[in-house]
Amino acid sequence: MSIEFKKILELAEGYKEDMTQFLRDMIAIPSESCDEEKVVKRIAEEMEKVGFDKVEIDPMGNVLGWIGHGKHLVAMDAHIDTVGIGEIKNWEVDPYQGKVDGDEIWGRGGSDQEGGMASMVYAGKIIKDLGLEDEYTLLVTGTVQEEDCDGLCWQYIIEQDDIKPEFVVSTEPTSCRIYRGHRGRMEIKVEVTGISCHGSAPERGDNAIYKMAPIINELKAMNENLHYDAFLGKGTLAVSEIFGKTPSRCAVADGCTISIDRRLTDGESWQEALEQVRRLPSVKEANAQVSLYKYERPSWTGLVYPTDCYFPTWVIPEEHPATQALATAYKGLFGEDPVIDKWTFSTNGVAIMGRHNIPVVGFGPGHEDQAHAPNEKTWKSELVKAAAMYAAIPINYAQNFVK
Repeated sequence: MSIEFKKILELAEGYKEDMTQFLRDMIAIPSESCDEEKVVKRIAEEMEKVGFDKVEIDPMGNVLGWIGHGKHLVAMDAHIDTVGIGEIKNWEVDPYQGKVDGDEIWGRGGSDQEGGMASMVYAGKIIKDLGLEDEYTLLVTGTVQEEDCDGLCWQYIIEQDDIKPEFVVSTEPTSCRIYRGHRGRMEIKVEVTGISCHGSAPERGDNAIYKMAPIINELKAMNENLHYDAFLGKGTLAVSEIFGKTPSRCAVADGCTISIDRRLTDGESWQEALEQVRRLPSVKEANAQVSLYKYERPSWTGLVYPTDCYFPTWVIPEEHPATQALATAYKGLFGEDPVIDKWTFSTNGVAIMGRHNIPVVGFGPGHEDQAHAPNEKTWKSELVKAAAMYAAIPINYAQNFVK
């Protein structure tokens, strides 16, 4: 069976308003990390409506939709949790009510990344409409807790649901480009202790906040000299939080903790990143403790799946069959070569490829600069483009890239 790209595009365009309404339904349901139950059930409802062969919700609360029964398992993923709305005064519209303005769909989660979910579900309908099932099984996942702990959902899917696809398409926003990697990250804790005393005689104590100050300055300088990779760019470091511990506001602090957001480029390891901090003269002088944070927050189902807050760097080659399955589908649909690039931020690929070496390729509607921003929006035309791609990728892969 040859792939009829024109028919796929026509159907994707025909479902533009259905995708728009489904996305607006998801936006209207607040779904911050660990509170996704209502949006998960809304997605399951839409999957069943358009004809998925099987729809289930796993013990962590991820929604899994299945199409086909072929031997080659291909997965497509969207996290369906969102961050909060931030300062409401910065929004021009209600972040959950949103609005439609021509090609634009406004509201929290539009780009990051419930738009990808809308396109995936209607790609499933296109596959069913055109009988594009082949020697593949398509798994569409709406995953939870990504904003809180990226990749945890897929750690669970791979390790506990025992699902191991041949490759995964991440539908995080790429402006409808093809992405093949991104930097990893770590959440590092640095703790300093002191001795409290009355604030009227600070010389009697040992101020932990003062002991932390030179550490912060040395970390700032370290950021300028971290490893550079030609594709992913430079590793970075940012102090993201600071906490003091004191008996009162009239006392010298006897504890101080900072959090570090450490981005790891290709060629850096998490072990060395910790040692870089531990080797700082100010860290040694203060006898500071340096460690990874641990994530142990329950999902909306109550399940706790603890993990260290280390999210590995990953890259796959441009010539990899998974990358090329997307690139050739893109050219078949749109008659031009795609842009192949990388994300700036982090995705569930940290677990899928970073921890478990299952190839990931990104293609999503929406733009990175809309993520976590007030007045977040996405574009109907990109939902259409993505739905066409998601319908074409599995059959293209099964027919042209596997034996």
